[in-house]
Amino acid sequence: MNSDLRGSGRLVDTASVPLDTALSTRGIRVSYGHVHALRGADFDCRAGEVTALIGDNGAGKSTLVKVLSGALTADAGEVFVGGEPFRANGPTDAQAAGIETVWQDLALAPDMGPVANMFLGRETRRKGLLGALGFLDNRSMAAVAQREFAQLGVTADPRRGSVSDMSGGQRQGVAVARAVSWARTVVILDEPTAALGVVQTKGVLDMVRRVADRGLAVVLISHNMSDVLSVADRVEVLRLGQRVASYTRQEASLELLVSTMTGGTAPSTSTDRTDIGGDR
Repeated sequence: MNSDLRGSGRLVDTASVPLDTALSTRGIRVSYGHVHALRGADFDCRAGEVTALIGDNGAGKSTLVKVLSGALTADAGEVFVGGEPFRANGPTDAQAAGIETVWQDLALAPDMGPVANMFLGRETRRKGLLGALGFLDNRSMAAVAQREFAQLGVTADPRRGSVSDMSGGQRQGVAVARAVSWARTVVILDEPTAALGVVQTKGVLDMVRRVADRGLAVVLISHNMSDVLSVADRVEVLRLGQRVASYTRQEASLELLVSTMTGGTAPSTSTDRTDIGGDR
């Protein structure tokens, strides 16, 4: 067994990490005083797939997402990107590794337009002397935004208006397009349909599918089991800070997911807690 000592000295089995995963964790532990948010949590997602991360309130989803996005350093355990150990000292390290996160509040500047939001903090400067003087290449940034909007099915015109004038679904589209335009490995979506209506929810889920079809790994955090079952290729279930099961789309059902989350008696089709096999 290949192993390594990480964090507070817990032995991590690095050989257990599948080589085909885009982003994985093994034995992640996070405590806030006497409260243990994560108790050795494992996680796996693969390129070209939507992996749903579900669990009841207090299961540790938000804490695990913070670890994956670099916003929080785990007390113990290890994160792997492309099968290689990875340690982020902050969100910028995760972004440099190609991991982008769309938080539930979207983190958009409401008084700025879609293009400005997509390139916020990463603006493209013009070439030559004008670029050296700080002039921005608004034309090229608008072209990139239009291309991303068209590929993802975002209905808003990126060249017009401010984000505050957009619908909830359009704002979500801007945030997703921004993440996709910079991500090289993983896009993490935190409750992307929580405040949306039926029509807007369908549009966002279609967008999620398009992102995965572009070859990126998509991590979807959601309380809505209908959304999960409609778009996820795999479902990772957390309970009390640990992964208790992983199901393929074919294995998952509403009854199975709910019983696994709550610790009830699952149907006989449930898998072993470490089983992450199966095709899409």
